[in-house]
Amino acid sequence: MSDNTSPTKGYYERHIFFCLNERPGGEDCCALHGAKAGFDRCKSQVKAAGLAGPGKVRVNKAGCLDRCAAGPVAVVYPEGTWYTFIDNEDIDEIVESHLKNGQIVERLLTPPELGR
Repeated sequence: MSDNTSPTKGYYERHIFFCLNERPGGEDCCALHGAKAGFDRCKSQVKAAGLAGPGKVRVNKAGCLDRCAAGPVAVVYPEGTWYTFIDNEDIDEIVESHLKNGQIVERLLTPPELGR
């Protein structure tokens, strides 16, 4: 059985989910803080680095992840690491450090007390 179909390993090594939720009536949400731009940047950087595909990394859109106060947010699994990001440099660092090399980017971690 190949590595990426082993019952002890998921189809992807890592999954990153970006909250792209937009709340009605102008209520604060990740969509109002550049979440889509972060998702687009991550997807293109993962692809350019050759990290996309089975056994590697999957970049996904998500609905509300219920951490709006920290927005925009993304979460990497299987580690369950939550990130708050501002710009392309932050996304590039997440891709290079965490998605490529497995090293958590401490400075971008979402404070644990920030929820909705």
